Amino acid sequence: MKVVLIEGDGIGPEVTAAACRVVRAAGVDIDWVRADAGLGAAERYGEPLPEQTLDLIKHHRVALKGPCTTPVGKGFRSINVRLRQGLDLYASLRPVRTLPGIKTPFEAVDLIVVRENTEGLYAGLEHQVVPGVVESLRVITRTAADRIVRFAFEQARHSDRHLVTFCHKADVMRLSDGLFLECARAVADEYPFIRFDEKPIDNVCMELALDPTKFDVLVMENLFGDVISDLCAGLVGGLGVVPGANLGTRYAVFEAVHGSAPDIAGKGLANPIAVVRSAAMLLDHVGERAAAARVERAVARTLEAKVGLTRDLGGDGNTASITDQLVKNLGS
Repeated sequence: MKVVLIEGDGIGPEVTAAACRVVRAAGVDIDWVRADAGLGAAERYGEPLPEQTLDLIKHHRVALKGPCTTPVGKGFRSINVRLRQGLDLYASLRPVRTLPGIKTPFEAVDLIVVRENTEGLYAGLEHQVVPGVVESLRVITRTAADRIVRFAFEQARHSDRHLVTFCHKADVMRLSDGLFLECARAVADEYPFIRFDEKPIDNVCMELALDPTKFDVLVMENLFGDVISDLCAGLVGGLGVVPGANLGTRYAVFEAVHGSAPDIAGKGLANPIAVVRSAAMLLDHVGERAAAARVERAVARTLEAKVGLTRDLGGDGNTASITDQLVKNLGS
């Protein structure tokens, strides 16, 4: 089986190498097809997301991606946004659950954030009206709204979940979020066996801070999803332990959702858990469900044992030591 591997920037090569080692130890034989994206690609090709990288993903259909650096307020446009739009990866899937050995304010958090990935303010339609005034267009279409809500209900159906909460601000953005809410209600009618709730996004933020265990599947537009998915990651230990996937009808890209951490790049200190768990999602996606479950169990055992953990996880280990423990715990 061939899968595209984008190592990314900063700590990307280190954490993706750890993930590849864990996948191999789990007994899955993957031929990793390396592709470039990020600052290194920009230096080599004059383009941070070369066309040949997109072509490789289109050919092989599935990719594992490390973090890529995006300059703030200058330079090239976000590689993640371009990947999602170029491959029509319309659904961002972020499972968030409490992990053993990580102290957090809440126990038994187990929810999924589903984010529309191609529209909203992140459509990138901005222009300067006059000097000092910039206008950004927020795009919501019935087609995209319908398919992301339907995706959320299908996720609930296939993962034995019983509540889908649609997050909106239709009281203020009456046309755009009004259309989205109308679509959500119509799709919900097709799934009478799954409860449906609709909440303003500010209420959702407050309720997540008070008791995130009441939520099951959350679905929302692009900008809201960007914020809420990171907020939810913070409920269970942060971006270093949460996996992510970007899914479309034909293609799938699995990625760690944290940054490239250039300050520790090359020092062997990076925590690979997020990309290892993203690789587990990839395994599940391609039908290697037993191996995916083994990887998740190895992560849980490693965190619970507190041996070899990196500094951000409260240990004094490094990338190599935590990867050693993950591989060891695959067989226990």
